[in-house]
Amino acid sequence: MRKPIDWLMPSTIAPRKAPQIDPMPPMMTVSPAALWLGVKETWFVIDRTLAYIGGVFTGREAADQVGGPLRIAQISGQVATIGLTALIHLAAVLSISIGLLNLFPVPLLDGGHLLFYAVEAVRGRPLSDRAQEFGFRIGLGLVLMLMVFATYNDILHLAAS
Repeated sequence: MRKPIDWLMPSTIAPRKAPQIDPMPPMMTVSPAALWLGVKETWFVIDRTLAYIGGVFTGREAADQVGGPLRIAQISGQVATIGLTALIHLAAVLSISIGLLNLFPVPLLDGGHLLFYAVEAVRGRPLSDRAQEFGFRIGLGLVLMLMVFATYNDILHLAAS
C-alpha cells in the first residue's frame, strides 16, 4: 500500500538540478550618445514642467491640465495600447516630474527640508521645533490642497469625456 504522500511525488520524475548562476554577470556599458540623450530628455521634461507651472501662476496656462491619480491611470492605459516603450517613457516623465515637484521649497517635501537646512546655515542654528512644526503644517496643507485640486480636475475631466 502506498503512503498518502507518495502520489504527490511519483518515483518516475527525476529531481531537477538547480540553475547555474554566473558569479560575474557581464558589465553593462552605456554609450555616451545614450547618456547625452537621457540628459537632454530629462532637461526637456524639467524645462516644460517649470514653464507650465510658471505659466499657471502668471495666467498664461490653464490649471485644468493639472492631473492626479485618475488622469495618470487613464493616460497610462492609453499609452499602454501604443506599446511598452511608450509606457516606459511615460513612467520616466512622471518620475522626473514628481522628483522635481518634491524639490520645491515646501515644508514637508524634500525641498522644504533643504530650505530649513539653508536657514540653519545662514542663522548658525536650527529653527525652533515650534517653527518647524508650523512650517510642516503649512506644507501638509499645501500638499493636500494640491492633491484635492488635481483629483477634482480628474473628476471634471472624466465627467466631460
